[in-house]
Amino acid sequence: MRTRTEGILTVNAVLQPEIDSELERTLWRIYRDFFDTAEKKRRWRIREDIPWNDCNPNLDPAIADVVETFCCVELYLPDYISKILPLVRASKGRAWFYANWGYEESKHSLVLGDWLLRSKHRTEEYMADLEKKVFAREWNLPHDCALGMLAYAMVQEHATFINYRNLKVRVAELGGDPALETILNYVSIDEAAHFGLFRQFYELFLKFDREPALVALRPVLNQFQMPAIHDLLDENKRRIAEVRDLGIFNEEIFFRDIYGYFLNFLGISRSEMRGPRVKKSLAT
Repeated sequence: MRTRTEGILTVNAVLQPEIDSELERTLWRIYRDFFDTAEKKRRWRIREDIPWNDCNPNLDPAIADVVETFCCVELYLPDYISKILPLVRASKGRAWFYANWGYEESKHSLVLGDWLLRSKHRTEEYMADLEKKVFAREWNLPHDCALGMLAYAMVQEHATFINYRNLKVRVAELGGDPALETILNYVSIDEAAHFGLFRQFYELFLKFDREPALVALRPVLNQFQMPAIHDLLDENKRRIAEVRDLGIFNEEIFFRDIYGYFLNFLGISRSEMRGPRVKKSLAT
């Protein structure tokens, strides 16, 4: 039996999916509200809005290491965009949002890289070599359908917001850096806005057809990794350890601020996250 969202779950670049017209109109309205609000209240400029003269070259080196890690995550933007757009091409609301999302994420990679250079924690040569290493590897979609990627993006954006928020707190505690703290404030606000949009999209699908939406969310929450890109980075174990040691992100934060948070605001029970019970055969 075909579900109402079956067409959306099987979007690809060749076949045009069947998209409920009312659902699509709502997706577009949500995106336009997001875009108009961003234009009016949230846009910021890298050159003009950061107090670059206040960079702290004596900030704890561990902070610079984490900033570098987050910068590397952001540098995979070409893979993120090029691989998600074919899945949502037939949905104007989602496609236009991902294009806007890519613009804002590109600012994040630029501003984090600029801070590493202006603060003297990294050199031009080092950053050029780092970018070569990043671009030599390819990130692939962790889920093969549009709804699965929507659930993934929603959870990742909230976790990313938490990462940047907690990093800003640690910067203040470990000597302070007005430039980096300003950057992290802007980036955190962007990530919170992205999460808000993805959340509205996902809640719409959850209301539209609950079971497929739950099927898409289960592997995201039950097999969560953050940052999910670590396996593509050099010295990934050290990078993960630094994030944990600084209290930016760890298992406790995940269960409190990610897993429990999502189940609470989405109204999902833990049993639903485990999925339907399968009866054991009498022959086994």
